[in-house]
Amino acid sequence: MILPRVLIVSRRTVRKNKFVDFVGEYHLDLIVSYGAVPVIVPRVSGVHMLLESFEPIHGVLLCEGEDIDPSLYDAELSGFSPEELEEVRELHASDTAIDKEKDSIELRLAKLCLERNIPYLGICRGSQVLNVACGGTLYQDVEKELSKQFPELQRVTHLNYEDYDGHRHPVKVVLNTPLHHWFQDSMEDEKMELMVNSYHHQGVKRLAQRFVPMAFAADGLVEGFYDPDAYSPGEGKFIMGLQFHPERMRHPDSINFDYRGCPSAYQEFVKAVIAYEKKLDCSASVPKGPKLNQEQETKRNMILKSFSTAESLCISGSGVVWAHKSELEVGAEFLEEITALSLKQENRLKQMGATVRNASLCAQRLMERMSIAQLSELMSIYRLMRQICSEALEKKVQDLMIEEDC
Repeated sequence: MILPRVLIVSRRTVRKNKFVDFVGEYHLDLIVSYGAVPVIVPRVSGVHMLLESFEPIHGVLLCEGEDIDPSLYDAELSGFSPEELEEVRELHASDTAIDKEKDSIELRLAKLCLERNIPYLGICRGSQVLNVACGGTLYQDVEKELSKQFPELQRVTHLNYEDYDGHRHPVKVVLNTPLHHWFQDSMEDEKMELMVNSYHHQGVKRLAQRFVPMAFAADGLVEGFYDPDAYSPGEGKFIMGLQFHPERMRHPDSINFDYRGCPSAYQEFVKAVIAYEKKLDCSASVPKGPKLNQEQETKRNMILKSFSTAESLCISGSGVVWAHKSELEVGAEFLEEITALSLKQENRLKQMGATVRNASLCAQRLMERMSIAQLSELMSIYRLMRQICSEALEKKVQDLMIEEDC
């Protein structure tokens, strides 16, 4: 079985003085378990120019990584002094070493998903990439820009190096969002709270206009968001960002999740990926119309000319002399040569019925202003066309019947 493909960009680290690219195993396990295959895009120089080589792309999952280059969203660098920036770099040394190549790869992928409506799931940094790709901004350091606005007892700890995996903080879930539906069995109706993990010192500052928040921390930081106009997993639609890591919300030394809803983001994401792949397959399998050679194209133009002549008669009210029956006969011959309509083409013609009916009303109004002589001339044109077309179609049916008898 050929499974749909989910692109995941690796993160680069140094091991034994050599660069090593990696992706967290939980991401990969969940993608595979729900029926897709992860395709790792290595963080290698120049890969951002080679993304077409990874086609077909049925989904994109972007996850952890270094801070996004602030020049991509905030030219003023949030007003930090050089001393404050240095303090942030020292405290979060593993994240503040900006990787411009990774930025280029992931922003191109995010924008590609937005252009084509490819399912996209952003976890942690991946959610920040999504927001920046849509014109949103980030806090360069949540503690210095946001937390300092609150009394010390009300501040939220978004990153605890001393309890890295075990640290949790509450978030308020927004009613009737996907996050609410996934975790509703685990929340008290009044509180609507979840305890989530947290590994970040940056976060969404201004949420891009297209997105709707799904959860907030107590300090107001957006912890999850999605595009409601691009969310219908069964139809291949999924655009979402989560600041926390549901795949890592597990009991200590166990594979059991904190909540039953933790893997739901991956499950629904892969559902959308599968549906998106089917949509691509269907569009690729639609038979294309017959290619016309030069002779056929000439005949098609003759048909268009005949209708154009009739249209001119209706609009201008001027008389037209139709002297050459041969100009209509080429249209009849062309009808004999084209292939039968596909089912999709037939459905499309049915859908166009309303447009045709509206056009007939317009034509009726035009003909009301024509003289009897002009109407008579118009009628003779279309009677002749109808006769020739009818004869051609009747001959085609007879030929097909003879072929079946043989």
